[in-house]
Amino acid sequence: MKKSTSPYHGFRFPSAVISCAVRWYHRFNLSLRDIEELLPERGVVVTYESMRNRCDRFGATFACRAKAVRPRSGTTWHLDEVFVKLRGEPYVLWRAMDEHGTELDHPVPRKVVTDQLRSYPAAKAEVPQLANVKHVFVKASARVNDRAENSHQPTRRRERQMQGFRDPRRTQRFLSSFGPIRQHFALPRHRMEAATHRAHLKQRLDGWYGWSAADLVKHTR
Repeated sequence: MKKSTSPYHGFRFPSAVISCAVRWYHRFNLSLRDIEELLPERGVVVTYESMRNRCDRFGATFACRAKAVRPRSGTTWHLDEVFVKLRGEPYVLWRAMDEHGTELDHPVPRKVVTDQLRSYPAAKAEVPQLANVKHVFVKASARVNDRAENSHQPTRRRERQMQGFRDPRRTQRFLSSFGPIRQHFALPRHRMEAATHRAHLKQRLDGWYGWSAADLVKHTR
Protein backbone atom coordinates (compact mmCIF):
# COMPACT_ATOMS: atom_id res chain seq x y z
CA MET A 1 0.00 0.00 0.00
CA LYS A 2 1.29 3.43 -0.91
CA LYS A 3 2.28 5.52 2.09
CA SER A 4 0.60 8.91 2.44
CA THR A 5 2.57 12.02 3.32
CA SER A 6 2.81 13.00 6.97
CA PRO A 7 1.20 16.36 7.82
CA TYR A 8 4.59 17.33 9.28
CA HIS A 9 6.51 16.46 6.12
CA GLY A 10 8.91 19.24 5.19
CA PHE A 11 9.07 20.80 8.67
CA ARG A 12 12.44 20.93 10.41
CA PHE A 13 11.06 20.07 13.85
CA PRO A 14 9.05 17.05 15.06
CA SER A 15 5.35 17.04 15.87
CA ALA A 16 5.99 17.49 19.62
CA VAL A 17 7.72 20.83 19.05
CA ILE A 18 5.08 22.08 16.62
CA SER A 19 2.14 21.07 18.81
CA CYS A 20 3.81 22.62 21.87
CA ALA A 21 4.19 25.98 20.14
CA VAL A 22 0.62 25.86 18.79
CA ARG A 23 -0.66 25.10 22.30
CA TRP A 24 1.27 27.98 23.84
CA TYR A 25 -0.08 30.45 21.31
CA HIS A 26 -3.72 29.47 21.83
CA ARG A 27 -3.61 28.72 25.55
CA PHE A 28 -1.56 31.63 26.92
CA ASN A 29 -1.61 35.35 26.31
CA LEU A 30 1.52 35.18 24.16
CA SER A 31 2.36 36.81 20.86
CA LEU A 32 4.16 34.99 18.06
CA ARG A 33 7.28 36.97 18.90
CA ASP A 34 7.01 35.84 22.54
CA ILE A 35 7.03 32.22 21.40
CA GLU A 36 9.96 32.92 19.06
CA GLU A 37 11.87 34.16 22.12
CA LEU A 38 10.87 31.25 24.38
CA LEU A 39 11.72 28.39 22.03
CA PRO A 40 15.52 28.92 21.85
CA GLU A 41 15.75 28.00 25.55
CA ARG A 42 14.55 24.57 24.43
CA GLY A 43 16.99 24.34 21.54
CA VAL A 44 14.50 25.43 18.87
CA VAL A 45 15.27 28.42 16.65
CA VAL A 46 12.34 29.49 14.50
CA THR A 47 10.99 32.83 13.29
CA TYR A 48 7.62 34.22 14.30
CA GLU A 49 6.54 34.11 10.64
CA SER A 50 7.12 30.36 10.66
CA MET A 51 5.16 30.12 13.90
CA ARG A 52 2.24 31.94 12.28
CA ASN A 53 2.28 29.37 9.47
CA ARG A 54 2.27 26.47 11.95
CA CYS A 55 -0.58 27.94 13.99
CA ASP A 56 -2.65 28.57 10.87
CA ARG A 57 -1.97 25.10 9.51
CA PHE A 58 -2.46 22.99 12.64
CA GLY A 59 -4.62 25.14 14.95
CA ALA A 60 -7.95 24.13 13.43
CA THR A 61 -7.02 20.43 13.49
CA PHE A 62 -6.09 20.49 17.17
CA ALA A 63 -9.20 22.54 18.00
CA CYS A 64 -11.38 19.85 16.39
CA ARG A 65 -9.63 17.19 18.47
CA ALA A 66 -10.21 19.23 21.64
CA LYS A 67 -13.92 19.50 20.85
CA ALA A 68 -14.16 15.79 20.07
CA VAL A 69 -13.07 14.76 23.58
CA ARG A 70 -15.37 17.15 25.44
CA PRO A 71 -18.01 15.69 27.75
CA ARG A 72 -21.51 15.71 26.37
CA SER A 73 -22.77 19.30 26.29
CA GLY A 74 -25.68 20.56 28.37
CA THR A 75 -29.13 21.32 27.02
CA THR A 76 -29.28 25.03 27.93
CA TRP A 77 -27.37 27.61 25.93
CA HIS A 78 -26.43 31.02 27.28
CA LEU A 79 -25.82 33.45 24.40
CA ASP A 80 -24.13 36.81 24.51
CA GLU A 81 -22.53 39.24 22.07
CA VAL A 82 -19.49 41.47 22.14
CA PHE A 83 -18.60 44.25 19.71
CA VAL A 84 -15.15 44.35 18.15
CA LYS A 85 -13.60 46.69 15.59
CA LEU A 86 -11.64 45.36 12.63
CA ARG A 87 -9.73 48.15 10.93
CA GLY A 88 -12.22 50.62 12.35
CA GLU A 89 -15.31 48.71 11.19
CA PRO A 90 -17.69 47.36 13.89
CA TYR A 91 -18.42 43.62 14.01
CA VAL A 92 -20.45 41.51 16.42
CA LEU A 93 -18.95 38.37 17.96
CA TRP A 94 -21.54 35.89 19.23
CA ARG A 95 -20.75 33.24 21.80
CA ALA A 96 -22.79 30.35 23.20
CA MET A 97 -22.09 28.53 26.48
CA ASP A 98 -23.88 25.59 28.03
CA GLU A 99 -24.86 25.57 31.71
CA HIS A 100 -21.50 23.98 32.57
CA GLY A 101 -19.46 26.77 30.98
CA THR A 102 -18.40 24.93 27.82
CA GLU A 103 -18.19 27.06 24.67
CA LEU A 104 -20.47 25.60 22.02
CA ASP A 105 -21.14 25.58 18.32
CA HIS A 106 -23.21 22.38 18.38
CA PRO A 107 -25.55 20.49 18.92
CA VAL A 108 -29.13 21.86 19.12
CA PRO A 109 -30.01 22.98 22.68
CA ARG A 110 -33.27 22.52 24.54
CA LYS A 111 -33.34 26.12 25.80
CA VAL A 112 -31.60 29.36 24.85
CA VAL A 113 -31.01 32.12 27.44
CA THR A 114 -30.13 35.64 26.28
CA ASP A 115 -30.44 39.21 27.43
CA GLN A 116 -33.12 41.44 25.92
CA LEU A 117 -31.19 42.61 22.87
CA ARG A 118 -33.65 42.74 19.97
CA SER A 119 -31.31 41.13 17.46
CA TYR A 120 -31.44 37.74 19.18
CA PRO A 121 -34.88 36.67 17.88
CA ALA A 122 -33.87 37.69 14.35
CA ALA A 123 -30.61 35.73 14.59
CA LYS A 124 -32.43 32.70 16.03
CA ALA A 125 -34.96 32.80 13.19
CA GLU A 126 -32.14 32.39 10.66
CA VAL A 127 -31.17 28.99 12.11
CA PRO A 128 -33.84 26.41 11.18
CA GLN A 129 -32.71 23.95 13.86
CA LEU A 130 -33.58 26.51 16.56
CA ALA A 131 -37.13 27.13 15.36
CA ASN A 132 -38.77 25.13 18.18
CA VAL A 133 -36.17 25.82 20.87
CA LYS A 134 -37.43 27.66 23.95
CA HIS A 135 -36.03 31.21 24.16
CA VAL A 136 -35.77 32.81 27.60
CA PHE A 137 -35.02 36.54 27.95
CA VAL A 138 -33.35 37.85 31.10
CA LYS A 139 -32.37 41.32 32.25
CA ALA A 140 -28.67 42.07 32.30
CA SER A 141 -29.00 43.16 35.94
CA ALA A 142 -30.33 39.70 36.87
CA ARG A 143 -26.83 38.25 36.32
CA VAL A 144 -28.34 35.01 34.99
CA ASN A 145 -26.24 35.24 31.84
CA ASP A 146 -22.95 36.12 33.55
CA ARG A 147 -21.34 32.88 32.40
CA ALA A 148 -21.67 33.86 28.75
CA GLU A 149 -20.76 37.50 29.36
CA ASN A 150 -17.61 36.56 31.29
CA SER A 151 -16.54 34.20 28.50
CA HIS A 152 -15.60 37.24 26.39
CA GLN A 153 -12.75 38.16 28.74
CA PRO A 154 -10.09 35.84 27.20
CA THR A 155 -10.97 37.19 23.75
CA ARG A 156 -10.59 40.77 24.97
CA ARG A 157 -7.19 39.96 26.47
CA ARG A 158 -6.00 38.45 23.20
CA GLU A 159 -7.39 41.42 21.29
CA ARG A 160 -5.25 43.75 23.41
CA GLN A 161 -2.20 41.51 23.13
CA MET A 162 -2.53 41.44 19.34
CA GLN A 163 -3.12 45.21 19.30
CA GLY A 164 -6.54 44.72 17.82
CA PHE A 165 -8.02 42.29 15.32
CA ARG A 166 -7.77 43.24 11.67
CA ASP A 167 -8.96 40.92 8.93
CA PRO A 168 -12.43 39.34 9.53
CA ARG A 169 -11.49 35.97 8.02
CA ARG A 170 -8.24 35.65 9.95
CA THR A 171 -9.98 36.77 13.13
CA GLN A 172 -12.72 34.16 12.73
CA ARG A 173 -10.16 31.45 11.97
CA PHE A 174 -8.06 32.36 15.00
CA LEU A 175 -11.01 32.52 17.40
CA SER A 176 -12.39 29.20 16.11
CA SER A 177 -9.14 27.54 17.22
CA PHE A 178 -8.43 29.75 20.21
CA GLY A 179 -11.69 28.97 22.02
CA PRO A 180 -11.56 25.12 22.08
CA ILE A 181 -7.79 24.90 22.66
CA ARG A 182 -7.74 27.47 25.45
CA GLN A 183 -10.70 25.91 27.20
CA HIS A 184 -9.27 22.40 26.89
CA PHE A 185 -6.47 23.46 29.25
CA ALA A 186 -8.25 26.18 31.26
CA LEU A 187 -9.48 23.89 34.03
CA PRO A 188 -11.63 25.29 36.88
CA ARG A 189 -8.63 25.50 39.19
CA HIS A 190 -10.51 27.43 41.88
CA ARG A 191 -12.73 24.38 42.38
CA MET A 192 -9.87 21.84 42.57
CA GLU A 193 -7.17 20.91 45.01
CA ALA A 194 -3.65 21.48 43.67
CA ALA A 195 -2.91 17.76 43.28
CA THR A 196 -6.19 17.19 41.45
CA HIS A 197 -5.50 20.10 39.13
CA ARG A 198 -2.04 18.80 38.28
CA ALA A 199 -3.40 15.32 37.60
CA HIS A 200 -6.15 16.61 35.29
CA LEU A 201 -3.74 18.94 33.50
CA LYS A 202 -1.28 16.07 32.92
CA GLN A 203 -4.11 14.03 31.47
CA ARG A 204 -5.02 16.84 29.09
CA LEU A 205 -1.38 17.30 28.05
CA ASP A 206 -0.93 13.58 27.44
CA GLY A 207 -4.02 13.63 25.25
CA TRP A 208 -2.78 16.69 23.37
CA TYR A 209 0.57 15.13 22.46
CA GLY A 210 -1.19 11.87 21.68
CA TRP A 211 -3.27 13.61 19.00
CA SER A 212 -0.22 14.96 17.22
CA ALA A 213 1.58 11.62 17.42
CA ALA A 214 -1.55 9.85 16.16
CA ASP A 215 -1.66 12.19 13.17
CA LEU A 216 1.94 11.30 12.38
CA VAL A 217 1.39 7.54 12.67
CA LYS A 218 -1.88 7.63 10.71
CA HIS A 219 -0.33 9.43 7.77
CA THR A 220 2.78 7.24 7.58
CA ARG A 221 1.13 3.81 7.58
